[in-house]
Amino acid sequence: MNILLLLIGLPIIGSLFILGSNVSLSKAKIIGLNVSLITFLLSLGLWILFDKSYPYYQFVALDGYLGIDGISIFFIILTTFLIPLCLLIGWNLEKLPKEYIIAFLILESCLIAVFSVLDLLIFYIFFESVLIPMFLIIGIWGSRERKIQAAYQFFLYTLLGSILMLIGILIIYFEIGTTNIEILTELLPKERSSKQIFLWLTFFASFAIKIPMIPFHIWLPEAHVEAPTGGSVILAGLLLKLGTYGFLRFSIPMFPYASIYFTPLIYTLSVIGIIYTSLTTLRQIDLKKIIAYSSIGHMNYVTLGLFSFNIQGLHGGLLLMLSHGIVSSALFLCIGMLYERTHTRLLKYYGGITQRMPVFAIIFLFFILANISVPGTSSFVGEFLILASVGASNFIIACLAGLSVILGAAYSIWLYNRVCFGPSSKYLPIDGYPDLSRREVFILIPLIFMTLYMGVSPNYFIEVIHYSLAKILAL
Repeated sequence: MNILLLLIGLPIIGSLFILGSNVSLSKAKIIGLNVSLITFLLSLGLWILFDKSYPYYQFVALDGYLGIDGISIFFIILTTFLIPLCLLIGWNLEKLPKEYIIAFLILESCLIAVFSVLDLLIFYIFFESVLIPMFLIIGIWGSRERKIQAAYQFFLYTLLGSILMLIGILIIYFEIGTTNIEILTELLPKERSSKQIFLWLTFFASFAIKIPMIPFHIWLPEAHVEAPTGGSVILAGLLLKLGTYGFLRFSIPMFPYASIYFTPLIYTLSVIGIIYTSLTTLRQIDLKKIIAYSSIGHMNYVTLGLFSFNIQGLHGGLLLMLSHGIVSSALFLCIGMLYERTHTRLLKYYGGITQRMPVFAIIFLFFILANISVPGTSSFVGEFLILASVGASNFIIACLAGLSVILGAAYSIWLYNRVCFGPSSKYLPIDGYPDLSRREVFILIPLIFMTLYMGVSPNYFIEVIHYSLAKILAL
């Protein structure tokens, strides 16, 4: 059996088994975690067997409807890497714990399918099916009273934008007669035309909301604040990548003229997004909103790299996507661990955490530094390549985008200083609360390792993605 089919099917089988059998809660947790870990090991098999010198799709299955290349392989591995961490962080959940496990396993299958399907219409189906388990995760296991409103806001924003993409897909199907990505890349007209511009805009509406770009970003901070920790990890680590992945997989190769035509628009929105969200982050008082607005800025950095149309920018954009998936997920995990002890995310109630939780303070500092792209961490390589590629074509845009280096350091260091240093907060329990448990440390260690590995040895990742990205430029 094709390994991709196993990756998609195994979490579904595990969720159906938990749903249909009368297993105890402890066994359901073990089954869910084991299924997710086996899926992760299978995804590593993709990495081991992947031929990085072959620029076309590999592990093709179902008559060409499934397959991966250098672009999608790491997103699949990132998906299978984060799901077990989400299950572990919700290990002691009291509200509907079995349903929580089932929701994340179904979400895992949908995300793996999104990153491996080679048909536009099927991609759209799985692209939208991701909304259902995520809507339930926010609405059921959210932490505050506004969770229902946040869940509907997330669902409606992303759904309405995707309806325009569906219109574009139907137009393509009725004109070309197929929705196969490889065929469309060859047959769709590449010359200047108003139809290509219209089709690009229909896809842009959906992908820009998912990223999200300014002014389509309103749903994200609310969704992050109300979502449980595992939901925030998936939102930041994976769902935001669907938009930039869509640009890289569909918009740029299928509509090259329109992509170049709208590059000034993308640059303008991205720079506004980077500066605006960085300044907005400085004003936030909720820990999750600080990381959420920071995520918007990083994802707008990615769009700059993707639309620079040179190999350095594409390398940087893809590396920054992967790095953000690791670092932002780790920051949300750290904040979730803090919230479990203090039951508040308001910044003014914190202070002196270093005195009570020294292990947490050290790990939190590491990811804060990674978030501001300190050399040696994964984000540095991506941001450096993006700035270098954009600066080669538009020095002013590169300078404006570079302001985020200063602003990012400002809000990140300010956040860490307020939470960890100074006198102990009078609002928190006098007798204190425990430092990170063994389970929590085990959750964060793989993220530390991957952040350092990508920062110290980025060449291996670049070698795997290079030929697939070069193929896009050749189109």
